[in-house]
Amino acid sequence: MSAVKRVLFATSEIAPWAKTGGLGDISAALPLALVEAGLELRVLVPAYPRLLAAFPQATVLAELPALGGALPASRLLQARTRDGLSLWLLDCPPLYARPGGPYHGPDGSDWPDNHLRFGLLSRLAAWLASEQSSLAWRPDILHCNDWQTGLGPAYLHYLHGALTPAVMTIHNLAFQGLFAPALLAELGLPGQALTLDGVEFYGHISFLKAGLQFARQITTVSPGYAREIQTPELGFGLDGLLAWRQRDLTGILNGVDAGWNPATDPYLDYRYDARRLGAKAQNKRALRAELGLDSQAARPLLAIVSRLTHQKGMDLVLATADEFLADTASPRVQLVILGHGEPSFEQGFRALASAYPGQVAAVIDFSESLAHRIEAAADIFLMPSRFEPCGLNQLYSLRYGTPPVVHATGGLADTVVDCDAHSLAAGSANGFSFATADALSFASALRRAIDTWHDEKTWRRLQRRGMAADFSWSKAAAGYLEVYGRAMARR
Repeated sequence: MSAVKRVLFATSEIAPWAKTGGLGDISAALPLALVEAGLELRVLVPAYPRLLAAFPQATVLAELPALGGALPASRLLQARTRDGLSLWLLDCPPLYARPGGPYHGPDGSDWPDNHLRFGLLSRLAAWLASEQSSLAWRPDILHCNDWQTGLGPAYLHYLHGALTPAVMTIHNLAFQGLFAPALLAELGLPGQALTLDGVEFYGHISFLKAGLQFARQITTVSPGYAREIQTPELGFGLDGLLAWRQRDLTGILNGVDAGWNPATDPYLDYRYDARRLGAKAQNKRALRAELGLDSQAARPLLAIVSRLTHQKGMDLVLATADEFLADTASPRVQLVILGHGEPSFEQGFRALASAYPGQVAAVIDFSESLAHRIEAAADIFLMPSRFEPCGLNQLYSLRYGTPPVVHATGGLADTVVDCDAHSLAAGSANGFSFATADALSFASALRRAIDTWHDEKTWRRLQRRGMAADFSWSKAAAGYLEVYGRAMARR
């Protein structure tokens, strides 16, 4: 492990400039923790317009020729974040200088040339990690993240002899980067790559499968998810490959960014910690006023900050909402939703807010500052995801003294200990979970949470237990250092 000094961290997102989910947060926080652990690290990310605007003083590190196939010439810019993280920005205006998000246009449709946009990112990552690189700085490890950089290990294997070991991290196995086999030549890969033991996956090119096939080590974002993706239920067709590579597969739980701390959070009007939980009620009153909710202290405030999708279990929330909101409910609750996603769920939550004015607030958008204020104000956080590789919001909720209700899957099962007589006696309870992703099970767990909320002494124990947990990135970084060491040792 001591031989690992330099790491090239290739990613398609980095918060706050390019973020669609947890990958953006992780790509900002984990590299910093690895630098603090003593590594030299560069983050390679496309030079999207927001990144170029954020770093106008970025300097040209290299002019890069076309690297084969239809992959165009580009430039590599270097910049440094306020925290001191070194960024390498892949500047290629024909591929990245466009509106919309990292993967979709303004209309929500995939960019038709995503295979080139992220083929170039993967190809450059492999080139920079190879002996062909013209730069003096060369990594000991190439760390690739999700399908967008999944071809990196394949390029190393087919074009560079795989002398530099690659580590592949799965943040969400459901997204695999599937493209037509006819595009292989455009990607600059040889014909022999389109085989079962190469990048082929059920008649397609799979960027993610390529990374899993050729990386020396594979990680994912929780131990529970590492086990689940080896099963047909959650393996999305890759369970056989992952089971075959299980000795090279490690689950490392994500950490929580230092900005998520109720004692120092700049977005909060009233900061607090485990010894001053009374200030949490002040945040609740402030949020109610902000969102037009009735100021009745006897009602628990439930919260959702999420993509509004079937995977996130939003149908379970809508199916059970009347049970907890209607006049016949005892006790009644309040609910705040922040997020956007599938149109049917957006419409469903808008309708819910219309049907229960003063009880439900639905903000169909995303706001970082509002997300922080919701975590600080809420009594109970809802996260009934059907599958969740790691999850970050349950970690934020625990840190903010907001016990979560979760489906016991992936990282949610790894981090949330269901409150029952045994776990309370053992001092391990910190939230509520249910085993089956259906409306009945979700409603039962939520009912237990609401009943417990009315027991102030027990609720305080749950809050303080969650706030005491160590979800630091330094702990996660230590796990990645071990994986890097194994990748270096295995040939």
